[in-house]
Amino acid sequence: MGSGKSVNIRKLHIAAPSNSSASAQVAAGLNELDLVALAIIHYSSEDPDHPVEHMFDGCSGRGATRWMSARCDATEQIVIAFTDPVNISRMAFEVEETLVGRTQEVRVEYSADAGRTYRQVLVQEYTFSPQGSTCQQENLALELRDVTHLRLIIVPNKGGSGKATITSLQLFA
Repeated sequence: MGSGKSVNIRKLHIAAPSNSSASAQVAAGLNELDLVALAIIHYSSEDPDHPVEHMFDGCSGRGATRWMSARCDATEQIVIAFTDPVNISRMAFEVEETLVGRTQEVRVEYSADAGRTYRQVLVQEYTFSPQGSTCQQENLALELRDVTHLRLIIVPNKGGSGKATITSLQLFA
């Protein structure tokens, strides 16, 4: 746990709202979308010790590598811009916070028109307590067709103070 394989992804820092598009390839028999090959990852901030690549390095669970914002108490965005449109039937992700008690909100939205408009898929709040709940997991069945962009909006301080973080993200065709 804690250190994963090195992952080279195409990524861009989000200076202002950005958009793109993508195609569906499937990883060995699991129908997992290979996001490294299929998309460009846009992000609004990343801590140099916790880059966005960590979300896609295959590590999960307590103490795994993770993406973390470089800014405290700042709403952050991660946009997965697919090279060609994809269908998404399932999404799994993890969030971990072991240091401070706080509530983080994750909103997930998708676009089927090259990022011009988005539809909400999920709004979920996670309450963390260092003495109790420190790791949260989601595994959602979805029926999203011709997705060009998937956007995660992370609000780290709905209650308490902290940095936005996501441990892992997997999408399935």
